[in-house]
Amino acid sequence: NQRETTILWDKKTGKPISNAIVWQCRRTSDRCNKIKETKFADTIYEKTGLIVDPYFSATKIEYLLKNIPDLKNRVLNGEIAFGTVDSWLVYNLTGKKHHVTDYSNASRTMLFNINTLKWDSDLLDFFDIPKSILPEVIPTSQNQIFASKEFFPNNEIPISGIVGDQQGALFGQCCFNEGDIKNTYGTGCFLLMNTGKTPKKSNNKLLSTIGWNINGETTYAMEGAVFIAGAVVQWLRDSLQIIMNSAESEKIALNNKKSGVVFVPSFSGLGTPYWDPDVRGGILGITRDTDRSDIVKAALEGIAYQAKDLFEAMKSDFGKNIGHFRTDGGASKNKYLMQFQSDILQVDIHNVKMAETTSLGAAFLSGLATGFFPNLKYIENIYKEIVYYSPKINTNEANALYSKWKCAIDALKIFR
Repeated sequence: NQRETTILWDKKTGKPISNAIVWQCRRTSDRCNKIKETKFADTIYEKTGLIVDPYFSATKIEYLLKNIPDLKNRVLNGEIAFGTVDSWLVYNLTGKKHHVTDYSNASRTMLFNINTLKWDSDLLDFFDIPKSILPEVIPTSQNQIFASKEFFPNNEIPISGIVGDQQGALFGQCCFNEGDIKNTYGTGCFLLMNTGKTPKKSNNKLLSTIGWNINGETTYAMEGAVFIAGAVVQWLRDSLQIIMNSAESEKIALNNKKSGVVFVPSFSGLGTPYWDPDVRGGILGITRDTDRSDIVKAALEGIAYQAKDLFEAMKSDFGKNIGHFRTDGGASKNKYLMQFQSDILQVDIHNVKMAETTSLGAAFLSGLATGFFPNLKYIENIYKEIVYYSPKINTNEANALYSKWKCAIDALKIFR
């Protein structure tokens, strides 16, 4: 499921009391900026591993409680429940019997203490959110909840895996060892590293989060987020209408031998490691000869550069040898993007043919709980179909290209 997307619903009917506020929504930017000016922002980071940002659920819940008439009274009367999408689905699938979430999703709300593994009373008090609306937190892989006969009248179907999409991809990519990295190229771009059994504090504004909890043992991850990745290709198609479909961008970029244009697609601000929600996007280096193919190529490169920002921050924080770098998601099928990503990172990339690893991770976690998969080693041996990309330019060339990207970022910071 999408993680931070916030839903409040009526406990009796299971119906949402408003539209969901999706993870990309920036309506609470002003509120977050005010929090960042206080010392409590540090408290939030220490407890949750998260940088204060509209991305997460806490200020979304706070917004709904303040702006929907009579909602606070209904909450105090015990009529309202909160959850990310997984919670709402399970609540309805179980005939309103189970109001739960798993550790991976709870860790994205900015209300969950990843050190104590509990909802944090200080955070709830700060945002004025009653604990009564929060779900019970259960293991990511478990076999204790069953779907209602309303949905499956002839069988009791266990709901045995619940996981946030990016942690699902980390698990689906078999990043079971400390230092293993996966990068998912979807609407946004999410780079996660397995950091082992303890949370890792970042000096570069990366997030510490919970990867999964299996049999009571928690695995942590470090995460960087890019808000606009595949979405920039959709923008080229739908708004500029300079490509017919997403697949066309690959052919255009592969046939373009020019360089010089830099496209920073910060339509929703800059994510990790900048965490600047107010920076706007830009296309720099345009000349009289610039054409649509230059813009399309630069858009794909902009996705890779943002991942480079995340990768460099993660290497610095981790301080140990990096494991495998694995890629997935819809945009990972783009051969130009994957080759340029390898070039600019100067690392080998393992690109799986099974691109939907978020779903695959959920299936693996469910299968472990039910005994369909006996252990992690068995799951690792399933993974065979991988396309490899290796750098085709040297380190000096990669650094020169990346320096132009950094200059473009600096130039756009004035557009707020």
